[in-house]
Amino acid sequence: MADTSARWPAQWWAALSVASGVILLDGLDISMIGVALPEIQRVFGMSAATAQWLVGAYILAFGSFLLLGGRCADLSGRRRVLVVAMAVFAVVSLTGAFAQDPVLLVASRFVKGMAAAFTAPAAMSLLTTTFPEGPHRNRAFGIFNVFEAAGFSSGLLVGGLVAAADWRAIFLLPVPIALLILIGALRYLPKDPPRPARAERPRTDIGGAVTLVAGMLILVFTVVSAEEAGWTSLRTAVSAASGVLLLAGFVLVERTVREPLVRLGILRDRTLLAANISSALLYGAAMGFQFLLALYLQNLNGWRPWQMGLLLLPAGLMVVVLGPRLGSLMNRFGVRAVLLAGMLAFLPCYGLLFLLGPDPDLWVLLPVSVLWGVGFALAIAPLMVSGTSGVPDEEQGLASGLLTSSLQVGGAIGLAVTTATISPGTEISHLRSGVVVLLLLAVLTLLPQLSYRSRLSRLPS
Repeated sequence: MADTSARWPAQWWAALSVASGVILLDGLDISMIGVALPEIQRVFGMSAATAQWLVGAYILAFGSFLLLGGRCADLSGRRRVLVVAMAVFAVVSLTGAFAQDPVLLVASRFVKGMAAAFTAPAAMSLLTTTFPEGPHRNRAFGIFNVFEAAGFSSGLLVGGLVAAADWRAIFLLPVPIALLILIGALRYLPKDPPRPARAERPRTDIGGAVTLVAGMLILVFTVVSAEEAGWTSLRTAVSAASGVLLLAGFVLVERTVREPLVRLGILRDRTLLAANISSALLYGAAMGFQFLLALYLQNLNGWRPWQMGLLLLPAGLMVVVLGPRLGSLMNRFGVRAVLLAGMLAFLPCYGLLFLLGPDPDLWVLLPVSVLWGVGFALAIAPLMVSGTSGVPDEEQGLASGLLTSSLQVGGAIGLAVTTATISPGTEISHLRSGVVVLLLLAVLTLLPQLSYRSRLSRLPS
């Protein structure tokens, strides 16, 4: 049993601090924007469909560039990629804050999503290459998980308070946070090893990069825009087929090129594959839950966004309370046991939603919030551990990119499916059909982890 009470070296704390700041910023930026949509729509005279692209453009870029971002971190240096991408994130945030044109505003969100697709896997692989597998990495991901969930869950509350003063402040708030992360990375993270001579560097897989990004862009665009265009429309069918063909072309390129952008053999790792499938399903249900809860509380009952943020505060508190203890929990009971406990918490969480009536009942909603927080606290960190365990250092960026991509694409698909299910209306009877989808996704999340005996129980302790 490794000694987790031993003091961590300063380099470990530096890596954890920078990585946690990155994931906190990502969570805040994703959730805050939703609060300001009605006001931005009014100021620019945008249609509801256009306004939704302030969220959709970010998801589109984030989901499409993640694998490329993760591989670039492996090949070009994690610190180098993180610093450049975070600088772009800060500049584009400032541009969006002063944008006077809705097209520029949406474009700034797309570029921010693209920058985040490089910072997120670089930050996560920074952790996995700094902390050895076992208790130290478990503890680090427990702390990291606190910042991830805190950023996402507090975004609604923070966004509601900030937007009450001026919606542009939501675009300005990430700038000082990004600058602090940038300064911390430059000052405290060790420099990347020198890049090999040009003749010794891996050849750039141009064909793989083009087909991967194009395929992911089209596929995520299809999911994000399917509700507006119609799931059975010709545009959706052609778009989906184009995305699939491009990704098939990417697989063909990667199987034939000497130095592939993504080594396809990494997907033969069943523990990694199961972690990615479960992550996509879990996050898909989470995005659908947030959307369904917003419809119920804000559209049907007139709640303000900050009130909904307060309702989700217990969820954030559960993550804050359990997060720092996750390392010891995983060491004591095993990664797989903690993961399954977290996934099981979502079943009663979503099941309680069937008890909601026309008026909000806090005796139902508060346990839902607590269970949601418990589920996230216990499931996300073990998924990160299992999705990166056993992967060599030179592919940790790729593994991290895969896992983060699964989260984002899964979230987009889950949200789209939930939206389509309740599209006939927003009365209680229609919302309950969305609850069925959430429960189904929660059950499916468990299956990859129950279908075989993974190596999670054999991780170092």
